[in-house]
Amino acid sequence: MANKAPYLTTFEPEHTIQPIYTGGSVALDQDGRILATTLGEDALLTDLKTGKQLARIEGDGEVISTLTLTPSASHLIICSRSLSMRIYSLTPSDDGTMEFEVLRTLKPHTTPVVVLAVDQSGLYLATGAADGVVKVWDILGGYVTHTFRGPNVLISALHFFQLVANKQEETGISGRNRKRRKSEEPESDAARGYRLASGSQDGKIRIWDLYKRTSSSVLDSHVSDVTSLDYSAEQNALLSASRDKTIMWWDAKTWKVRKVVPVLEEVEAAGFLESGRMAYTGGVNGNIRVWESSTGREITAAQSPQGESDAIVSATCFKDRILSIQSDHTLILHSTTPLKEAAHTIPPLEQVKRISGTHDEIIDLGYLLPDRSLLALATNSEEIRIVSLGTDADADYFGADVAQLHGHEDIIICLDIDWSGHWIATGAKDNTARLWRIDPENSSFSCHTTFTGHAESLGAIALSKQAPPESSPAFQSPLDHPPSFILTGSQDRTIKRWDIQPSTRKSPRAAYTRLAHDKDINALDINHTSQLFASASQDKNVKIWSVEEGEVQGILRGHKRGVWSVKFAPKDTPSIIGESGPAAGKGLVLTGSGDKTIKIWSLADYSCVRTFEGHTNSVLKVAWLGLPNPEDRGKKHVQIASAGGDGLVMVWNASTGETSCTLDNHEDRVWALTVHPVSNMIVSGSGDSTVTFWKDTTFSTQAASNAAATQFVEQEQELQNYIHAKSYRKAITLALQLNHPARLLSLFTSVVTGVHEEGSLCGVKGVDEVLASLSDEQIFTLLLRIRDWNTNARTTAVAQRILFTLVRSYPVARLANLQVREAKGQQSMKEVHNALKVYTEKNRKRSEEMWDEAYLMEYTQREMDGLMLLEPEVSNGLGELDQDMVMV
Repeated sequence: MANKAPYLTTFEPEHTIQPIYTGGSVALDQDGRILATTLGEDALLTDLKTGKQLARIEGDGEVISTLTLTPSASHLIICSRSLSMRIYSLTPSDDGTMEFEVLRTLKPHTTPVVVLAVDQSGLYLATGAADGVVKVWDILGGYVTHTFRGPNVLISALHFFQLVANKQEETGISGRNRKRRKSEEPESDAARGYRLASGSQDGKIRIWDLYKRTSSSVLDSHVSDVTSLDYSAEQNALLSASRDKTIMWWDAKTWKVRKVVPVLEEVEAAGFLESGRMAYTGGVNGNIRVWESSTGREITAAQSPQGESDAIVSATCFKDRILSIQSDHTLILHSTTPLKEAAHTIPPLEQVKRISGTHDEIIDLGYLLPDRSLLALATNSEEIRIVSLGTDADADYFGADVAQLHGHEDIIICLDIDWSGHWIATGAKDNTARLWRIDPENSSFSCHTTFTGHAESLGAIALSKQAPPESSPAFQSPLDHPPSFILTGSQDRTIKRWDIQPSTRKSPRAAYTRLAHDKDINALDINHTSQLFASASQDKNVKIWSVEEGEVQGILRGHKRGVWSVKFAPKDTPSIIGESGPAAGKGLVLTGSGDKTIKIWSLADYSCVRTFEGHTNSVLKVAWLGLPNPEDRGKKHVQIASAGGDGLVMVWNASTGETSCTLDNHEDRVWALTVHPVSNMIVSGSGDSTVTFWKDTTFSTQAASNAAATQFVEQEQELQNYIHAKSYRKAITLALQLNHPARLLSLFTSVVTGVHEEGSLCGVKGVDEVLASLSDEQIFTLLLRIRDWNTNARTTAVAQRILFTLVRSYPVARLANLQVREAKGQQSMKEVHNALKVYTEKNRKRSEEMWDEAYLMEYTQREMDGLMLLEPEVSNGLGELDQDMVMV
């Protein structure tokens, strides 16, 4: 019967929320489905609807300067600071991702390419660089079709367009802005109408005739960088936007200005909407504004300027959506549906979806709602971001932004969530705390109360986790009953308790204020009965307080540096065997410190029960894992989790002090940590902008280990049966499959040393037939076993005989070109061959030396036997002279 596999705690990353955009260019296909973004040196392709990562394309070691997609998403073009331009072909795969292949790598300019444009057919690409040169490329062919040289000024905008077919020539605005045209043979209007518009930092716009390969016009009205260009065939007009705070409509027939509109903000993006009847702009004020092309009037209602982080740096239009990119790397989808029936004035365009390109540094996090379907993130900013964790078809995709909680005026440092998940408390550097009401069903995310009174920034906050009686109104409708009180700790070294009045939202006064520590307060936690709370400080101490009176009940001393985190043990925690015996009684407290240690303390006598060492940097967060079921407590112990500045999350056995497992998926210090109370999933947030969801796979791993152990024993018995029945084919195949060289060696030893069948290569004809019909992978595995056996003098004879059989059974070409997935081509075969050759020569040399020694021994023994057979008298006669005898 199979022995059960040893109990082993395992966690695997099930989901990861990670950055998709860290600044730079953004591109969309014509359907608005595939989003291409820059992620440092890499490029990322994402499904805009589902949030699924389609492909990640590694860079060349330099930051990407710009990228673009063809309208059909058939090709991706990436330019980097290394002066290279890579063209990739994109193909959808069966699993829903994108397969990519480098078609060619080019060096388009002598300076980095800063802007790209693709025509509507997806066949031609325009590149603009800092040297003022514009080039047009054939994407499939990879060669230059046009080169346009202007002044040595950086190209800031490019746009392909085709003039409306007409038989009239363009007329310039003045002689200095035009070049003389040479007479040419008549061609089709479509071929003659292809144009490329380029805008530069000097405010000039140049219209390049692709048919005549020359500049047809120079539009000189802007006085600063031209940031956007767009063309409307219906209006036969070109739209230009500039950082000189104006947008202009140009008549494409005469290239004269139709209209100039001052928008009173630096414009970074602009384009036509609704067949050119309207135009949109986005700029430093952070708003998308819509303008009427015929009158230049702003259609959208007046909007107040946003903050600096909300400034729009780029925007693009597709179907009935506008995608705007903000300076804080947030992508926002705006709906243009109201424009189809636009009245005199319309409200600002609705924000359909908000996508965080990166969450920056994750400082704190926590589950929201009773079903834990939302996650709140404190992201080194003035807002709390709420993301979806739903996996249902009706829910947003995993990691999608749901809402933002705006109100704090400085960075939010800490957060805590009550028992229901509908109330969240936050503390920030603006010296205030806020209580928020979370009601996603009604799309209500509002600030309930603001707490003002601390003199310095808040570093810790705590809400009660004790659920009210099930029959109480607070339990039945938690949205209408906020928490009864809140605790805050600050850098001013004080702790305040605030009693919350459900009927009024006025800023309350603190019920009490206590000067708690000598240094900053880093963490607060309330126990499951809401009678005690703990405070952790940089003064190396943890204090236990009564909630009602605010009096110190005990002090935990023992850490050598500041304490970053503190957590009370959950209700019904079993006793833990400490270093000095079992610890039970009033309860336990878990702490993590900058001295790289974790400690469990007893509330009975405020002594340290056990110390955990293993992190190589400060322990920043600690948490209790879900308690084992009563029936499992014999084999599964109480566990804790810790997150450290070394970027690791570690799970510990609370009774033994040993590490159960180490979780590594972050590249920066892990600031935030929480545990799902039901599934035991660990969620960790790091300074590398990633949030990892670690699934508890302990039971599935245990079941798989037990099944593997049982299967191994069954296969072992099956192998013994095959050997006993002399079913060599099945025995050898199974031994190779099990990777059991000892069993295989025993089998071959019995064959080689047993009765030799006449005509057999190895000793048994049945084994010869099996060895002559192996697959390439089986041959390679057997050669690896022979290589190992050949290094031992005791097993070299068996190895040589089986090797001899293989060599005689297969042609050299087959052995030299084995197709094996695990092997690294011919390199692995060469290594095996060299190992076999070296030890075979060594064994042959040793055998020859043994034969020489054996011959000498045999000769000596034969000669000595001859002397013993001499006549006695001769022997006696010689005996007198044996002192003069010389033996040879």
